[in-house]
Amino acid sequence: MESLIKRRKVLKEKLTNRKRLFAGWISYAHPSITETFAKAGFDFIAIDMEHSTISLEQAQRIIAAAQSENSLCLPRPVSHSNDWTKPLLDSGADGMLYPMVQTKEDVQNLLDINKYPSIGKRSFGVNRAQNYGFDFDDYVNSWNSTSSIILQIESISAVDNIEDLLSFSDVDGVMVGPYDMSGSLGVPGQTTHPLVLEASKKVILACEKFGKSCGSQITDVTEDAVKKHFDQGYTYCIMGSDLFVLWKWAESMKNMIGNFK
Repeated sequence: MESLIKRRKVLKEKLTNRKRLFAGWISYAHPSITETFAKAGFDFIAIDMEHSTISLEQAQRIIAAAQSENSLCLPRPVSHSNDWTKPLLDSGADGMLYPMVQTKEDVQNLLDINKYPSIGKRSFGVNRAQNYGFDFDDYVNSWNSTSSIILQIESISAVDNIEDLLSFSDVDGVMVGPYDMSGSLGVPGQTTHPLVLEASKKVILACEKFGKSCGSQITDVTEDAVKKHFDQGYTYCIMGSDLFVLWKWAESMKNMIGNFK
């Protein structure tokens, strides 16, 4: 537990100090994929439970697989409901990444269900996170100061409210979601549209002003794409996903097969 707490503290410090970070993204449930990804040396691995069929039970195995390889794991639940957050935290998640955060009320609710009193209202229980009771005190006493919360900014409403969202000291960073952002701006799927880039830039500059980490996801990861990502002002990068890797491989195989037919 001591080494895990230290790793959580390091991640939180890097987020709050806007250090350059790299993350993996998991959309498939089998823990072997997570173990393989973790060997790449990511600062953390996110679990996409919003747009996948990964269950709570499967997420616990993914969290365990990431931590066994000295990585950290931040799930993205399907909603802001505590029905999802509580079991993920008790399964040992090192923090949380929340989709579609738009208002100050959203942020306050997320802090309430994530942090123990006196910061929040998280209830006390015993499960994998507390090493089934063996490390209860260490976990409870360190959680508020070492766990990370990242908000996804995915709508023009969130962009308009960005300074309010970043005003909470316990928010460690944000993730720009260009696909939903494009839909919100009336240009669905056009993630490089000037309107999307302009909205993203507003978020990047606000994060710089408030001292928060700011990242996004690259679908097709190349060295040039990663360089461009950081040149735009982002401080962390999500390097594709297991789904994207298989999609791009299958696409190239389809093209190759077509060339031989």
